[in-house]
Order: sequence, then C-alpha cells, then structure tokens
Amino acid sequence: MKLFLKGDKCLSPKCPIERRNTRPGQHGQARARKMSDRGTQWREKQKVRRTYGVLERQFQRFYGIALNRPGKTGENLLQLLETRLDNLVYRLGFADSRSQARQLVTHGHFQVNGRKATIASMILKPGDEIAVRERSKGLEYFKTRAMMLNEKGVPGWLRLDPNALSGRILAVPSRQDLELPFDEALVIEYYQR
Repeated sequence: MKLFLKGDKCLSPKCPIERRNTRPGQHGQARARKMSDRGTQWREKQKVRRTYGVLERQFQRFYGIALNRPGKTGENLLQLLETRLDNLVYRLGFADSRSQARQLVTHGHFQVNGRKATIASMILKPGDEIAVRERSKGLEYFKTRAMMLNEKGVPGWLRLDPNALSGRILAVPSRQDLELPFDEALVIEYYQR
C-alpha cells in the first residue's frame, strides 16, 4: 500500500509500489495466505508507525497517553501523532516527507514560539507558532521552498504565512480533517489484547 513515505516520488511513475506489486524474491508470486485478525491489526499498526516514522517504544508511549485522555482513544492517538513538530513541518509544506522534516528540525532550522526547537517529537498545542529561524532563511533550500509554498495547500486546522516562512496551529485536528490510509480502530484493538 502506498504510504507516501518518499514525498513527491510516490506521485510519479517511479514509485516502488507501482513498479512491483508483489513481494520481492523468488517466492513473491506465490499464492497469498489469508491473514488472521491479529495479523491485520499488526499490519495497520505498522502502517501508522511507518507513516509517522515513530519507533515501537515511542508509539506505545503515545498509545498510553491517548488511553488516559478523555474521548476516543483512536482519535486521541492520531491527534498526538499529528501535532508532533516534524509532522507539522511536513504538513505546512516546509519538507517533502516526514523524514526530511525530522532532519530539518534536528538540524535546528525551526523555532517554536520564538525559541529554537531541535526535538522532532515535541508535541505542540493550538496557538503555537512554527517558523524558520532567521539564520536559516538565507539558505538556498528555504529560498526555493518559499516560492513553492504559495502553491501549497495546508489543512484547515493550520495557517501558513509563506512570506514570513511561518505557520500556526489553529485547532487540534479531528478525524474528519485527516485523510489517512489506515484504520486507527484496528491499532487500538491490537493494543487492547
């Protein structure tokens, strides 16, 4: 399944999923076995983890936080993952993929509410502002990115200022705001066993 982990490459014909739709290796063409319910739940969890680039221990921690919050656990989990700094940098259009966004954050190119931020897993709240640092605005990458940001659409729960290279979180995203290729209910079922 396409998870768009490689940014714009997944929109082109060079996408690895479209080039080969079977498993790699000599036995990739073999008849597929029916997957158990547990296997389906595990597969969905892995899709979520790989989409957001989160390790297993971090993901379990996010599940624990989501479980203790009031409301639906699946929606809480997605809200936590969506409000991570690296994901917000990706959603605002400063990077082509979440892994590239993580690298830009760890290299110190962004500030949150006026302070330098280098932790990609930082959870932000509505009202927080993400901006490219002044010393990074002169880099060629951000000069070309500023021209591309005018054409980039951002989700309704975010606001982007392409001239200032900054963005703001307006609200916590709901499930209807997110178009994601997985079912978070299966992830919750996986952890409730």
